[in-house]
Amino acid sequence: MVQGLLLVNLGSPTSPKTKDVKKYLQEFLSDPNVIEMPKVFWQPLLKGVILPLRSWRSATFYQHSWLPEGSPLIVYTQKITAQVQKLLPQWNVKMAMTYNQPDIAQTLLQMKKDGCQNVILLPLFPEYTQSTTKSIIQQAQSVDIDLTIIKQFYDQPTYQQILASQIQTAWEKDTYDALFISYHSIPTAMVKHGDPYQEECEATTAAISNLLTIPKNKIKTVYQSKFGPMPWLKPYLKNSLMQAVELGQRNILIATPSFVADCLETLEEDYVQNYQTFKASGGNEFQLVPPMNDDPRFSRFLADLAVRNQVK
Repeated sequence: MVQGLLLVNLGSPTSPKTKDVKKYLQEFLSDPNVIEMPKVFWQPLLKGVILPLRSWRSATFYQHSWLPEGSPLIVYTQKITAQVQKLLPQWNVKMAMTYNQPDIAQTLLQMKKDGCQNVILLPLFPEYTQSTTKSIIQQAQSVDIDLTIIKQFYDQPTYQQILASQIQTAWEKDTYDALFISYHSIPTAMVKHGDPYQEECEATTAAISNLLTIPKNKIKTVYQSKFGPMPWLKPYLKNSLMQAVELGQRNILIATPSFVADCLETLEEDYVQNYQTFKASGGNEFQLVPPMNDDPRFSRFLADLAVRNQVK
């Protein structure tokens, strides 16, 4: 039996052109795990208002962050996959995306044809939430193949140590007033309905704080990437940056644990939009701790995690 490992990330448009961004956004924003509004109300709003207005604007953002090799998220996920495959030469290691290509179901079918009787499904999201991990699991379970599902890894000591090491290294390169640990936000309604995401984010911050030499009163959990008018998890990163300046905190370091690879949220939302907000408010030093990207320690962690979950 060939042991399979499927690493799954969110996805990206095929190109930064408006038509490709629109296609990607339509698939993403039509997922009921992302938008819980009934389709009869949501789809006319999505197709008639949101996509026409948002697609060209998002395409501009993608153009700013696009690498010569393609989408940063795709490029770095490919690098992670290649590193893990090298560490597990007897395994069949593949990558897929929740939205767009490579498709989860199609990739699993090909892995089955290649002799994989069991595939370890490993979403590249440290914390579980329905708007990311649940969609991955549902798509994977549509294929007739034996799955071993790793739902989250925020609580793994090795992962926490790597993350803390990255943050500590960045902190020591300059003099900062505060560390913001910023997670992708989700609607508060999801949490009220039992989603464990907020609890897991707070547990991540607590675990990392215990591994850092940074005073805990300088560490703050914040959330970013809010979409739509409904209330999402707070405090919002953008608001927190402006408030920090008012409090005299003009040198801020930001870590983004929920993004293991650079993407629109880190490269455009943070390094451009939030940076501009911070500077316009009177801020001085603004830096991001790079995501895991192709850090070989992270790829080794993923390989070891998969081996520990291997079917014997």
